Amino acid sequence: MYQHKKHLFFDLDHTLWDFDKNSALTFEKIFKINNIQVNLEEFLKVYMPINLAYWKLYREEKIDKNSLRFARLKDAFDALEIQTSTRLIYKLSDEYITYLSTFNHLFEGTIQILDYLKPNYTLHIITNGFKEVQHGKLNKSGIAHYFETVTNSEMVGVKKPNPKIFKHALSVAKASPDESLMIGDNLEADILGAVNFGIDALCFNYHKDSIPQHIDSIDELLDLKRYL
Repeated sequence: MYQHKKHLFFDLDHTLWDFDKNSALTFEKIFKINNIQVNLEEFLKVYMPINLAYWKLYREEKIDKNSLRFARLKDAFDALEIQTSTRLIYKLSDEYITYLSTFNHLFEGTIQILDYLKPNYTLHIITNGFKEVQHGKLNKSGIAHYFETVTNSEMVGVKKPNPKIFKHALSVAKASPDESLMIGDNLEADILGAVNFGIDALCFNYHKDSIPQHIDSIDELLDLKRYL
């Protein structure tokens, strides 16, 4: 269906790089380093929706990066009624960023699908993730060489779904909207953001969310072979 496309733009976190798994391993490590007695499963159950809510505020330019990094941890500890100092939360926030890219689990099929696509398409990344860790994730997970360009929201000054980031990414890639396809997991940021800019989009719906019927979606990365 999209075989005529020339440029494929991938989201990174939650699409190729298994953010949830790597994030859990990071928390496990920094809690051990700081001797924080908390059940990891219980913490993540509370933390993950809080984190998603703050990322939405961050995408909408309602909070800055430092506020996101601090508040998501403080709110999670408060919800679990775990006493922590402001100093410790800042320390954990820094250590989380430091260690996150040392864990580099990819979604099943990532390498296989990139090997399949690379000979016939030019591949790119568009990410809202923090610039200090995104390149580390790409390099340490061994997938950086697949991509010709990497557009980071901090480079552009706005985040997906803002049309400016898609405009910048296409400009750097020397690509037009009609010859491009966006592939990502987030309906608001990746899919509708791209579609509203005139770029076709395909949703990696591994989380099994409800997707509008007019949006093409896949449950596994290797399912991209049906479309490309």
